[in-house]
Amino acid sequence: MSSESEEPPALFTSVTIYSLLACCAQFAVGYVLAQLWGKRCTLTDRWVLVWLFYDAIVHITLEGPFVYMSLFGTVETSNNIFAELWKEYGKADTRWLHSDPTIVSLELLTVVLDGFLALVLIYAIVKNKHYRHFVQITLCVCELYGGWMTFCPDWLVGSPNLNTRNWLYLWVYLIFFNGVWVVVPGLLLWQSWLSLKKTHQSLSSMSEKKAQ
Repeated sequence: MSSESEEPPALFTSVTIYSLLACCAQFAVGYVLAQLWGKRCTLTDRWVLVWLFYDAIVHITLEGPFVYMSLFGTVETSNNIFAELWKEYGKADTRWLHSDPTIVSLELLTVVLDGFLALVLIYAIVKNKHYRHFVQITLCVCELYGGWMTFCPDWLVGSPNLNTRNWLYLWVYLIFFNGVWVVVPGLLLWQSWLSLKKTHQSLSSMSEKKAQ
């Protein structure tokens, strides 16, 4: 008599819950820091600061350990709290488990450059610096490029590393958590576009009045 087929692994485990709670906690810290540092900013810019603090926190405290583990081994062979978080995400995209060169290269750039730019932009917004939108555009382009290069190489070969068989991995891990880094940078690029347009119109108006 054949043995009964094994039950599929549980979709929600304690690591799943802890991982999602960790993401919520990072956002909460970003929100608190934005309220403390952005007291003199407009409501819109305070929400921008919430995103930037969250962005920097994720790059430094979550992706930073990923880069370290990937450069000196792999996530799969590592045994620490950060490895457990990445092993959970690795259920949706296995490349994060095995130190995929493209992923590690992008994350190295993201941690070092994007994390730094996010902190510079926070300072520029809080202090109302003239280079605010230059940094904002640069950061957003970097974030969008990172998202494209994370998924496009896998899409071109039929997405063999992506697990889309259930809603958690597809809609939460792959689409939501990665989509946020597409939607928000896109909105910030639009904000910068409108600000630069307004500045140009103002300067053009002043030049016309002086010429009269």
